[in-house]
Amino acid sequence: MATSQNVDDEQTWKGDAVGLVEAYRSGERSPIDEVDTSLAAIEDSDLNAFSYVAAEQAREAARAADISLPFGGVPMGVKELSSVKGWPDTEASLVFKDRIANYDTLMNARLRDEGGAILLGLTTASEFGGLNVSKTRLNGATGNPWDITKTAGGSSAGSSSAVAGGLVPIATGGDGGGSIRIPAGFCGLFGMKGTAGRIPRGPHTGIAPMTVVAGCQARSVRDAARWYDVCASFDSRDPYSLPKQDGWEANLGSHDLSGMKVAIVPALGNAVVLPEIASRVTSAGRALAGDLGLEVIDLDIQLPALGFSWAMANMASLYATLMDTYPECLDLMTRQIAIGLEMAVEKYDLKMAAEAEQQRTNANELMADVFDQVDFVICATNPDVACPVDVAINTRVGPKKVPAGNNGALTIPANISGNPACSIPVGTIDGLPVGMQIIGRQQEDAYLFDLAAAVERTVPWPLVAPGR
Repeated sequence: MATSQNVDDEQTWKGDAVGLVEAYRSGERSPIDEVDTSLAAIEDSDLNAFSYVAAEQAREAARAADISLPFGGVPMGVKELSSVKGWPDTEASLVFKDRIANYDTLMNARLRDEGGAILLGLTTASEFGGLNVSKTRLNGATGNPWDITKTAGGSSAGSSSAVAGGLVPIATGGDGGGSIRIPAGFCGLFGMKGTAGRIPRGPHTGIAPMTVVAGCQARSVRDAARWYDVCASFDSRDPYSLPKQDGWEANLGSHDLSGMKVAIVPALGNAVVLPEIASRVTSAGRALAGDLGLEVIDLDIQLPALGFSWAMANMASLYATLMDTYPECLDLMTRQIAIGLEMAVEKYDLKMAAEAEQQRTNANELMADVFDQVDFVICATNPDVACPVDVAINTRVGPKKVPAGNNGALTIPANISGNPACSIPVGTIDGLPVGMQIIGRQQEDAYLFDLAAAVERTVPWPLVAPGR
């Protein structure tokens, strides 16, 4: 596993976060110099990946950094949809542009206090996490480090852009419908959406619609595994969080996966996927199966596209956030989010609520049927490579017009059922990264880490975008 591509102390660290901690411990680098270098890089960057920087607070933390801790002294970006006390708490929306957080999200507190990370600032996100592209009225557009004219994805846009763009080694993310995996796929990073509840989301955990998980945008598999070691354990303020498991990083690569069954279904039966991406994912999946001795199973998977009722049900938590400001807030919001919210307020009723719950039940049953037959499902992460940065919602795959919902069709199923799923870089098409998604059974996150580590070992990916 790579640790560094650049040891010039005038440049930001281009290796992974674990490698940076090792460099601190060997005396090769220092936290204060690293923070200063990252701050300078953010200031000079053309990516628009950060919406807020706490420079003096970060320098103070760097001077007191304990490099014996798992992420001791590592400068880290924080997705602006999570809270750091005293920092802006905007939800990436003009509606809350002046709001300040009055508590720390539990994951952020664990990273800082138990992990030793230096929280550098807030990374841009899509408004309320509602779109998978990187443009808001509050922050403007966030560029993809591989091609600044392309989107970084969403909603963890700035986190992925900052990590792939060489500004920080790692950053927080969140995934309610693909928001870790989609930007990781677009930006050439490893993105792990754990089993639902793996990392607690408290305090003030929003339970419905029970699809959101917390995590990171990482350059390497071991970085994400160490993240689990620091962040993953039960907390009563998220009653659906899972008990602690030890040894995520230490046990990487230790599981015998030979003979386990995998289905390779690039489009998951319901998405329109660029043929070149389908071909790339199929080839990478078969190569991985051959490397580890997996049995490839021909399985007809037809995971459902989620309906209008489900989309409307998801607006309930947003309405709860905005209730005191509605309907005046509509004029301040991204057009697509405002339209969806207004439609939900006007049309959502008990019949739709019942339909949405039935859709969830059906989706869970279909996913369970799949994993009665195989251990893993391999598909594309995104239907296409990154679209232009100024696009609000991507309506095309290559030259082909696609139906509404296509952009989340590959990622949302694992959010509905709570299965772990990860995006792994598997090369490029037209100079832009391609992500291969692997979905596993609930609770079997460790197997996904091992599959990703096998790809990383045999076909390593660039830790930062070329030229960054």
